[in-house]
Amino acid sequence: MDLLLNLAPIDPELFAAYVAKVRDGGRVVSTTAFMETPDDETRGVTAVTVFVLPNRERLAELVSLVDGGALTVEVTRRIPLAEVQALHAEAAAGRIAGKTIILP
Repeated sequence: MDLLLNLAPIDPELFAAYVAKVRDGGRVVSTTAFMETPDDETRGVTAVTVFVLPNRERLAELVSLVDGGALTVEVTRRIPLAEVQALHAEAAAGRIAGKTIILP
């Protein structure tokens, strides 16, 4: 893969293992500003941590890109809101892949 995008807390060892799957010269981008985003300088894999403030207009633009098919999101499962505590436990243990939709 050319790019690894991380949007949620993940075990640092698992994160490093994922970085090993990024092609030489690729990039790792993470929005988890409270933890280090790993890189691999020996292979030219660079890391960037991105933190942004909420922006209604940009979010609407992203929704439009998703709706139009220009941007895809891997949704691996849907869970009821009552199970969100268990989801957080899975995230803390580094066992989440893809995105989860939380239903009311």
